[in-house]
Amino acid sequence: MDLVRLKEKKKELGYTNQKVSIISGVPLSTVEKVFGNTTSKPRLETYLALLRAIDPMAEYRESGTAYVREAEAARDLYKLEPDVGKYTIDDYYAIPDDRRVELIDGEIYDMGAPTLVHQLIAGEIYRQLSNCAEEHGMECIPMIAPVDVQLDKDDKTMVQPDVLIICDTGMIRNQVVYGAPEFVLEVISPSTRKKDNIVKLNKYCGAGCREYWLVDPANRKVLVYDFGSDLWAYNYTFDDVVPVAISDGKCSIDFTKVSRRIEKISLSGTSDSDE
Repeated sequence: MDLVRLKEKKKELGYTNQKVSIISGVPLSTVEKVFGNTTSKPRLETYLALLRAIDPMAEYRESGTAYVREAEAARDLYKLEPDVGKYTIDDYYAIPDDRRVELIDGEIYDMGAPTLVHQLIAGEIYRQLSNCAEEHGMECIPMIAPVDVQLDKDDKTMVQPDVLIICDTGMIRNQVVYGAPEFVLEVISPSTRKKDNIVKLNKYCGAGCREYWLVDPANRKVLVYDFGSDLWAYNYTFDDVVPVAISDGKCSIDFTKVSRRIEKISLSGTSDSDE
């Protein structure tokens, strides 16, 4: 798929430059240059990020397109580093259990130990989801970290969402979720903000996840990406009751209850600013 067809696909989908920037992780200014005809030949890494954002399967269908071949030749000529990192799932499993990491596109990301605030938020959300699933007899299964998710079904990516939901138990293979969960939630911190907002957003969207939540304790905000919705992204606060789109109106998360749990430890001398 060349740039002309990529622009046509973007227009067909009704994607704004801002939406493409969020999904791809490419800076908005760069997206505007590419789709505004200021840049006719972006870097390969930029082009592939835009391609994956607009048409995730195109790279595999048309890996031999002239642009990709030309860009790859240039990369080889100038000895540029490949897009995918060198680590695999074997390296991931070789890391000691007391070190929390994720493997994304061959790169190892340290996660660090979660804070009390982080655990309380994830735990309360998981509790509400589990109660709702049981109340309505839903086949979907909420899970809480640590759960390994082999998101791309390859040996280059293994993530551990804070909370997830799967609706097909056939995805569980050797204690690993194989493929994209229907629902993923991450509790973000200053150290994970960029990864959760850009890298993992792009990964989950491209892998076929239906819903992705980012919970921001420091700012008391919740950002919901409903990839099947026309509006696509929704903003909430810790004063809201947030619907779970994949539940078809059956489930929602009452963030006032989440807030009350945080307040309990704040009153004990622990601030959510530690998150």
